[in-house]
Amino acid sequence: MSDMSKLINNKSSDQPIGYVVGGGLKANLFVRLTVPSDQVQEGGFVVLESGNWQFYGLVTDLQLGASDLRYAEKPADNRLSPTITRLLNEQTLYTNLEVLPALMLERGPELDSPDYEAWAKAHQNENLPRPLPIKTVPAHHALARLASAGDVAEIFGEPGHKGFFEIGKTREQNHPVCINLDKFVQRSAGIFGATGSGKSFLTRIILAGLIEHNAASVLVFDMHNEYGFDDIASDTGQPVVGLRSKFASRVRVVGLGRKSTIRGKTPDLTLEINESDIQPADIELLARELNLRDTTSTTLDALIHSFGAAKWFSEFKKMVVGAMETDDDGKKVPAPDSVAFWANQVGVNVAAAEGLRSKLGRVFTRPYIVEETAGVDPLKNVIEALQAGQHVILSFGDYESDLDYLLVSNLLTRKIRDAWEERTNDFRSHGKAEPRPLVIAVEEAHKLLNREMASQTSFSTIAREMRKYYVTLLIIDQRPSQIYDEVMSQLGTRVSGWLGDESDVAAVLSGLAGRDALRGMLARLQPKEEVVLLGWGVPMPILVRSRRYDQKFWDELLPRLGGKSVDQNLKDLGF
Repeated sequence: MSDMSKLINNKSSDQPIGYVVGGGLKANLFVRLTVPSDQVQEGGFVVLESGNWQFYGLVTDLQLGASDLRYAEKPADNRLSPTITRLLNEQTLYTNLEVLPALMLERGPELDSPDYEAWAKAHQNENLPRPLPIKTVPAHHALARLASAGDVAEIFGEPGHKGFFEIGKTREQNHPVCINLDKFVQRSAGIFGATGSGKSFLTRIILAGLIEHNAASVLVFDMHNEYGFDDIASDTGQPVVGLRSKFASRVRVVGLGRKSTIRGKTPDLTLEINESDIQPADIELLARELNLRDTTSTTLDALIHSFGAAKWFSEFKKMVVGAMETDDDGKKVPAPDSVAFWANQVGVNVAAAEGLRSKLGRVFTRPYIVEETAGVDPLKNVIEALQAGQHVILSFGDYESDLDYLLVSNLLTRKIRDAWEERTNDFRSHGKAEPRPLVIAVEEAHKLLNREMASQTSFSTIAREMRKYYVTLLIIDQRPSQIYDEVMSQLGTRVSGWLGDESDVAAVLSGLAGRDALRGMLARLQPKEEVVLLGWGVPMPILVRSRRYDQKFWDELLPRLGGKSVDQNLKDLGF
């Protein structure tokens, strides 16, 4: 047996905190505390020992009880001596824990038990027992204790082992808790928290872990220019290290627009969009932002029919609204370069066509949309960098409006979806190289994945279908209730900080087992640093104190480099 298994089998010295007195799989378990109630908190990770099994659960409630309500309702301090009062309270007043059971593990007999040798021999040719979903309950009076470091490592993995990334520590005993990054990238995930809850710092921590682990490429749509270069925290005024600074050889910061700067620094690449890349679907996504009418799709279809998918945008841009000329009879008629002239030719409602042309003026004048990029395809360059194993942070620079974010992020994601589908089909059908997994991090996700827009964006397609094509989402948002419930249901791992709205709490827990028991715990998180881990990337729900995004974090993540990037260490050595 491994040292970890021996540690788990040798728990007799751990102090029990109580014993099971009732409950069930659906109603949760009840544990009578034998220690002061202030030694255990909601969200505590507890272990119940029953025969050859260990049961792992989460404290979701603490309830005061009394064998005789008279002693609970009227203190005895003024009527009896302190000693008598203490003994009486111990006999009549108690606290019960409500425990959400999550996992069970066969631990076998104790090492000094006569049955141990037979049990070990029976398992010598098998893999060690692994935690299983809860299927039964512990016996009455089974002892309960707070989880040890060995228990936590057995369930969540050990920091430093390949693929396991420490995201925080248990609240009571400060034991490290890991997420399995290999599992994390297999399904879309979400990071949630109210404004000011530390959501951006938590995102930086997870992105740093993904980049260091390097099992997938990462594309970050950085709407507020927070993740690439060094920044200053808005609440504390302290410097915040950018991911580009620590992973200079692996991270590329891409700026939107030819002359863009990010925090006063020049990006590694710039992104411009050819007019020929913009499709009607990209415009329809802007329906709310541009206040487009129901006739928009009809007009766009006519433009495609007239000019083709590659030229409709540039040709429509050249048209003029309201341009008139005088014909041979002296009558005012639409000029040949006018919207009305084209609309009359193809049988489109003139008012609808002119209205669309006017509203698209905001798109036509975006400086990063160009007729044709000279000799290069910036969108293709970004995709090739991701396919080659680079990580890309697309910073929007001065273009922080919703219009820019919706248009550019959806267009680039649509191109990525097509590229990864093609590569996956080549891999499966023709034996070519396997695609590199890709995680797309999306800030302000509710703007792209709300009920009205979800069906029109590439992001919802990725959430529903692209896992089989090696692409997943990491959505970051403060209002999960505004994200389409079909998209929320596809999220495997959910990392949630404090949420002030009950509807947001319900959205994070939607579709998860035990959500009713977890709702109160999620609603009562500390405003900063405390998070709940749920879903695919962790074996069971757990409350942790998240790591701090500071120099200690980098020293632990990059110990051989002293927290510096490879490039910085080479520079320090004079190379």
